[in-house]
Amino acid sequence: MGNLFGKRAAIVSYRLGMADGVSVTAAQWASALQLIGMRVRTVAGDGEPDVTVPGLALDAERPPSRHELAAALDDADVVIADNICSLPMNMAAGDAVADYLRGRPAVLRHHDLPWEREWYADITAWPPDDPQWRHVTVNELARAQLAERRGIAATTIYHGFSERPRPEARADVRAALGVGDGERLVLQPTRAIPRKNVDVGIAIAERLGATFWLTGPAEDGYAGELERLVRAARVPVRRRLPAGVDMAAAYAACDAVVLPSSWEGFGLPLIEAALHRRPIVVADFPVAAELRAFGFRWFPVDDPGRLEAWLADPDTTLLDHNEKIAVEHFGIDALARRLERLLTGAPVCHHALGGSAGCDCLTA
Repeated sequence: MGNLFGKRAAIVSYRLGMADGVSVTAAQWASALQLIGMRVRTVAGDGEPDVTVPGLALDAERPPSRHELAAALDDADVVIADNICSLPMNMAAGDAVADYLRGRPAVLRHHDLPWEREWYADITAWPPDDPQWRHVTVNELARAQLAERRGIAATTIYHGFSERPRPEARADVRAALGVGDGERLVLQPTRAIPRKNVDVGIAIAERLGATFWLTGPAEDGYAGELERLVRAARVPVRRRLPAGVDMAAAYAACDAVVLPSSWEGFGLPLIEAALHRRPIVVADFPVAAELRAFGFRWFPVDDPGRLEAWLADPDTTLLDHNEKIAVEHFGIDALARRLERLLTGAPVCHHALGGSAGCDCLTA
């Protein structure tokens, strides 16, 4: 695209401006694109986008018309289809977006792919492709599988964070949760769905004698199981965010973070915990191993005694180490440089931000 200053980018998805992972990281891309001089508009069927097109919503009864998409997207120099052409949660909406985008510059960013969900495994023609499009995955595992299964070349671009710790919020949030100064608070900043393994998070809190705090909602029919787990828990359990409390304040309030998931497309808490200087317990899901290769030091999910010992005698060099890696490789400035390279046709590398020379990072 050459010089990007003043160019228009439109980010389109099922829902935006909410607390889900796609919304959070779409906001990261919007910030990064603005840093390189682009004007950004968000378009979605639900949430709080700049432009609402009802037919894009997950529960829309009909897909958006070409006229509706044109009104929202025609003046964009590049359209970023953010997971709406990746995971077919509303396939009619995704197909409508793909049909509209054919023959024009677009970036298809894939957080999730059909074969990663059992109930979509029989869908073999997604994601769609076009010579004018560039594909982006949020991890290397998905990039390799996209090439193998669909013959589509993609570039991996990890998320970029602009987290700012809020230590001043700690006391007020803990008071709102009813957690005393000398008590431990374990945060699981996820939704409650089967693959998030909330039972494991609760078990770790029980081992630590800590209050367990789950910030996300129950989805995918998990509400009944969650209620059973909460009733059976041997430690206090807190649910959701109190009014006026954001995730930065939640990290400030907790003493440790748990991410016991069996699967994550990325795992935002892996980086958020580092930037907020909190120790984290991490399960061995595939992308965690990919990110651990950057040098992060996490506590294992199957040995909570190691975190217990650390909390009894904290060594802040661990927090310094993880924070440094997160800022260097996963900061918003790093993301802005990678997006500028992507949109101007240059290789994208995660280990040497000036380019790919001397690095074995795989690029499209």
